[in-house]
Amino acid sequence: MSIVSSATVGAATWSAAEYVIHRFAGHVFARNRNPFAVEHVRHHATTTYFAPTPKKVAAAVAAGALVGPLAALVVGPRRAMAFTAGLVAMYGAYEVLHRRAHTVAPSTPYGRWLRKHHFHHHFHDPSGNHGVTSPLWDALAGTRRAVDVVKVPRRQAMPWLLDQDGELLKEFAPDYELTGPKLDT
Repeated sequence: MSIVSSATVGAATWSAAEYVIHRFAGHVFARNRNPFAVEHVRHHATTTYFAPTPKKVAAAVAAGALVGPLAALVVGPRRAMAFTAGLVAMYGAYEVLHRRAHTVAPSTPYGRWLRKHHFHHHFHDPSGNHGVTSPLWDALAGTRRAVDVVKVPRRQAMPWLLDQDGELLKEFAPDYELTGPKLDT
């Protein structure tokens, strides 16, 4: 396997890890109050909350320190470094995409899909759509949920969805609906 292939496999492995971590550490075993669950439950309660960057960097370093040596036993040190770099790079990309989904309006078809898929998970059915950046693992595991219109509680509405009066911007009406009482502004 080449260095480029090793990095690509590492990136693809992050996709599976994203699903497994989110589904199991964030939901199935969240009552155990594992470190991921603590941050994840807070994120679900307040969708503008994200774990502090130092915690995320520490998680990436820990993952690299664990995965790198194990991969070296299987594919040798050079390929293991490439695999680990691909894995950690995709983790970084995931973090950027996830934060942008909550803070910036979509500008591409993928961005539109990602937000609908992810916010359905947040506001409708947390037992599905665990893959934030890809539906692949949800489809394989039977946890992919169809998304039509996402009903967003006003108190948790992302600022990019709203006009200056706190109403849904017209361009998002095909994909979103606000629910709950109008908030005082």
